[in-house]
Amino acid sequence: MSVGIDEISFYTSNYFLDLKNLAARQQIDSDKYYQGIGQEKMGMPAPDEDVVTMAANAALPLIERVGPDAVSTVMFATETGIDQSKSAGVYVHRLLGLSPRCRVVELKQACYSATAAIQMACALVARQPEKKVLVVASDVARYDLSTPGEATQGCGAVAMLITANPRLVELDPEVGNYTEDVMDFWRPNYRSTALVDGKYSTKIYLKSLKQAWEHFREVSSLAFSDFQHFCYHLPFTRMAQKAHKHLAKVNKSELTPEMLDLQIEDSLSYNRIIGNSYTASMYIGLVSLLENCKQNLSGERVGFFSYGSGCVAEFFSGRVVAGYEQYLHGARHKAMLEARNEVSYEEYLQLYNDVDPVDGGEHQKQQGTTGRFRLAAVSHHKREYIAC
Repeated sequence: MSVGIDEISFYTSNYFLDLKNLAARQQIDSDKYYQGIGQEKMGMPAPDEDVVTMAANAALPLIERVGPDAVSTVMFATETGIDQSKSAGVYVHRLLGLSPRCRVVELKQACYSATAAIQMACALVARQPEKKVLVVASDVARYDLSTPGEATQGCGAVAMLITANPRLVELDPEVGNYTEDVMDFWRPNYRSTALVDGKYSTKIYLKSLKQAWEHFREVSSLAFSDFQHFCYHLPFTRMAQKAHKHLAKVNKSELTPEMLDLQIEDSLSYNRIIGNSYTASMYIGLVSLLENCKQNLSGERVGFFSYGSGCVAEFFSGRVVAGYEQYLHGARHKAMLEARNEVSYEEYLQLYNDVDPVDGGEHQKQQGTTGRFRLAAVSHHKREYIAC
């Protein structure tokens, strides 16, 4: 029996800022962003969008197919928590009308936690093969204005059904892990934006990749040459290119520009125009690979590197299932991306500064989302979500 990803869907806001406008305001060449970090646009959530509404919108197509009673567990991965106690997944559970006999839990470890959720979900399904587990990763990447991280902001959510005998990707049980207590990126409770040491974080990312890969090689018979494609955690697309060159060097493998493009380029398309989505980024990269690769991926093996600052990293692998194409949501995803609205720099600042109130009063949220679910109000310290 195989276990893995049976279905996958993602969602992002209908607002974006083109980074050429940010560059113009900063009086720098737009190639610093377009070429330097490989980013063209950043998604900005509407005033009535957050990790809950994006997660519910991402998961809706999956629940519409299998029905609300089919899911036994929801695992919600995020580093943009909305409550120190209550799981954001409980709100998603209600919005989707899931069974009251469904367990819900939230997981946190920077950008890595969606991978932890998937591995836990696979274990649950292996124990009870008739069960379906919904894994949702949802985040809003925010940095201080006029900092190096500003151009890498973004938002998005991805939802995956983990089942036995999956229709998209069979995941191998062998994994390579690496954990080290470092301070490359963090967000204290009293801050709404993250703190990051960019150069140090890149160094730790590459160190973690090498260490996780070496552990993977200890427990798996697979070698670098056995993989046709790779998906990396994507704080920005250029990081994946740097990481893949590093992994090839670790394996003393020649990597031509053509091989680099073939092995990772299709996984970068969506991230380039969405921006960083933290826990969701690598899995939106998987969607991008499955939906944008022009060659048939059936039977091909994909290597995954998941990294969460602080830090925890994991390398694992999977094989694409024959017939995967008919179970994708590519047309819906492309229509969503094409329908987005570009905002001016001034409008971007308005969206950026629309933060949650902290006074406990009654605050209605201006409608801006085109999704099915929205945050209608924050009233008396309670978040009120509704279906549109």
